[in-house]
Amino acid sequence: MLLTIVIFILILGLLIFVHEFGHFITAKRAGLEVSEFGFGFPPRLFGIKRGKTTYSVNLIPIGGFVRILGEQGEEPENPKSFASKSPGVRARIVGMGVIMNFLLAVLLLTVGFKVGLPTAVSDEEEGLRDVKIQVMAVAKDSPAEAADLRIWDGIVALDGNEFKKIEEIQGHIREKTGEEIVLTIRRGQDLLEKKVISREHFPEGQGALGVGLIKTGIVSYPFFKAIWMGIISTLSMILAIILAIAGIIKELLLTRTITAELAGPVGIAVMTGQVARMGWIYILNFTAILSVNLGIINALPFPALDGGRLLFLVIEKIRGRKVSPKIENIAHAIGFALLMLLIILITFRDIARFGDRIIRALKNLIGISSS
Repeated sequence: MLLTIVIFILILGLLIFVHEFGHFITAKRAGLEVSEFGFGFPPRLFGIKRGKTTYSVNLIPIGGFVRILGEQGEEPENPKSFASKSPGVRARIVGMGVIMNFLLAVLLLTVGFKVGLPTAVSDEEEGLRDVKIQVMAVAKDSPAEAADLRIWDGIVALDGNEFKKIEEIQGHIREKTGEEIVLTIRRGQDLLEKKVISREHFPEGQGALGVGLIKTGIVSYPFFKAIWMGIISTLSMILAIILAIAGIIKELLLTRTITAELAGPVGIAVMTGQVARMGWIYILNFTAILSVNLGIINALPFPALDGGRLLFLVIEKIRGRKVSPKIENIAHAIGFALLMLLIILITFRDIARFGDRIIRALKNLIGISSS
């Protein structure tokens, strides 16, 4: 668990640093005065001042910020004030954080594709390394969930029989309808056995075990091809995440419920632990996914997010004059409070979902054995 915490903090720190550095360097290049470049949210733990900028580390490590002169509309006549710049310059400063997150994903995936990144493959592809069939999804309230199957578990055997194709595994599961199946799985360096019942009746789209499978192999490319693959994969991630968010919003509007499994800091930390056990190349891929997620979430047109600030700039451009700084600041303050409330609610749900796993990890960390 200690290693998980360290890796989680390093990943979070990298994503936040890159995002805020985008705002910071663009503001500096525009000749603005930056008073603080902070990691985490206050209260401040410590800070180092260089010139007119304080570089600070703060207590709550789930965010970051850049304080730029004129963000609240002050000193509009000062050329070093954010308020003095045109909507285009301000939009570039606000939007650069999102762009930097996307560029980080491209960089990480480029390195991954050069070294060798786990990629979905077909049964016909040859010349691949470390080919395996892995869990890609676990349905809620399914036999797979009851057996504690997890995403990226490798399927080694069913009832002692090894299979090379997903279709063969699915066929074996169908043959054992209503019976117990012994799954041999590889989780990180551990080989585990899990017993599951193949259901005769199950929700549409789930399957008898409630598990989604994918065949993966390690694929590496020459340098320039790796760059191209990194770009394409990042664009694919962006599209997939946008469609997923659109689906969640649609479901919320139509049914007033959300069935998607959203994860907050605790949930992401648990997933980090699972990914870390699989190796550094998986951590690289996971970090790229989180970076794209962070970029897209920040681009949403919601007050307090970068997208919300861009929305006010669009309104200003259309109206031909600025929105009242007082109104905008109130909107962002309310938006920030709602976002914090949402994070707290999701965190409580994460603790409810992963409580037993967290307790076991804590026991292992402090040397308490479970009975």
